[in-house]
Amino acid sequence: MGDCEKHNLADKFQISFIGDIYNTQELQAMLEENGHIFGTSSIAEILLHLYEEYRAEMLPYLRGSFAFSIYDIENDNFFCARDPFGIKPFYYTVAEGEFIFGSEIKAFLHHPGFKPEVNTEALGQYMTFQYSVLNETFFKGVFKLPQGHYLMWKNGDVQILRYHNYMFAPEEISLDDVAESIDQAVCESTKKHMVSSHEIGTFLSGGVDSGYMAALFSKFGENTNKKAFTVGFEHEKYNEIEYAKSLADKLELTHITKIISTQEYWDSLPKIQYLMDEPLADPAAVAFYFACQEAAQHVKIAFSGEGADEFFGGYNIYKEPLSLRFYAKLPLPLRKWLANITKRLPKGVRGRSFIIRGAKSVEERFIGNAFIFSKEERDKLLKHSVVQSPTDITRPYYDLVKHQDDITKMQFLDINLWLEGDILLQAEKMSMAHGLQLRTPLLDREVAKVASRLPVKHRVSKKMTKIAFRKAAAKHLPPETAGRYKLGFPIPTRIWLKEEKYYNMVKAEFTSDVAEKYFHVNELVSLLDEHYTSKADNSRKIWTVYMFLLWHNEFFPKETSLNEM
Repeated sequence: MGDCEKHNLADKFQISFIGDIYNTQELQAMLEENGHIFGTSSIAEILLHLYEEYRAEMLPYLRGSFAFSIYDIENDNFFCARDPFGIKPFYYTVAEGEFIFGSEIKAFLHHPGFKPEVNTEALGQYMTFQYSVLNETFFKGVFKLPQGHYLMWKNGDVQILRYHNYMFAPEEISLDDVAESIDQAVCESTKKHMVSSHEIGTFLSGGVDSGYMAALFSKFGENTNKKAFTVGFEHEKYNEIEYAKSLADKLELTHITKIISTQEYWDSLPKIQYLMDEPLADPAAVAFYFACQEAAQHVKIAFSGEGADEFFGGYNIYKEPLSLRFYAKLPLPLRKWLANITKRLPKGVRGRSFIIRGAKSVEERFIGNAFIFSKEERDKLLKHSVVQSPTDITRPYYDLVKHQDDITKMQFLDINLWLEGDILLQAEKMSMAHGLQLRTPLLDREVAKVASRLPVKHRVSKKMTKIAFRKAAAKHLPPETAGRYKLGFPIPTRIWLKEEKYYNMVKAEFTSDVAEKYFHVNELVSLLDEHYTSKADNSRKIWTVYMFLLWHNEFFPKETSLNEM
């Protein structure tokens, strides 16, 4: 292929791209050595040259967050890809023979051939997972390209292949050595993410993830007036501002805060469900919306600490296999017999959950960080049948790591489902709603490589999570921050739902025509009343249903108007 052909790509390919690539200089230099001539140094042009040279084999070269589509004009086919961790979204469908794609589902509503229809199977799974867990979204026929996959479309045929599958490969390595490796990788990634012509800020809570990011952010880059952003609530127990302020002062960051009022939180809920494209019942998404709103008034780009918990072992639930280790030595039939007896006890009895969960394998008891309605509970609530059980969804991932320990299995599942479906979805949608570019240095291929090498003992113990990560962060943070457990955007939903005003707001939705269409309304009201009268803490279950109903109102305001959308 001659140099001329490698220079003029405009008549050969068209590209749509969202995201950031952080190794563009290295890629351009590599391509120039192969004879490619560049008119610019834009990401789009580099991607096109890379595609021309390597086709699908281009993807392992990319370091960053991305979703893109390249249209090959001559061959009339699309090549589409999504980054390894699912930081950027990619949705697609086929309407009247046309391939439609985008980073937002709501864009499809304007296509004359697209007829929106609720996917009730997605609703069924959402009731358990609290987010849209299937590849087919809440809109029938609309799919999301999974993380680490690429898609080929030609003549109406869609082929999807995986190009990246993150796997743990623990090595016997000392805690000091692995902490040093983590810090080197995180520092190097942070420096790459600092490159920008725009001012950058950072989110800051009282925990180690955002603290680590803030500490490195304060060291690197040329901007002298560096800003950190924190949000909190009116309830004292749901406010990390003082912890964050103390750290910001030590790091010499300008600290900008916002107290979210209860009223504005509730007023924002319908809009946020619309922005999300699919229902998401994680109350923290709303807090992140306001954090992004505040940050966007000051900066164009903000750092955030997503990924640390999943890759380095940060969730408390990961301690469970260690807590169950001795109990699990009892014969399984005995444990199951004890569990059956214990199930008859009231839910508040101490040790009840331990005995019941201890009678199950990790594959049976763990579907991810959120477990809202059991299969039996959701079947009792829903009017339609759900084809798959929760374990049908998780089984393929567990099969890939069946020879690993239970903690690694849990992390692997969360990396493939929870991280993409909940954490990164809200991060992307809430930041983009305000035109804020979110950068996540911990979700980097080199950082992930280091994390994959950690033995379990350097991830989780009975007393501590993220052991090696905290030791790495402690090189830059005061001990009280490196060792502190963050609250993680704690939201006082449990308290609000016991207030008459919000109880009535939710009850109005629970008894609406939309609720009647999908649910047994009497069961919904019972859930709400039990919580209101303090007979049970049903706040997460109530919130999950309520968010779906608000989402439905936004995208399907009237059943008669569906053909007009």
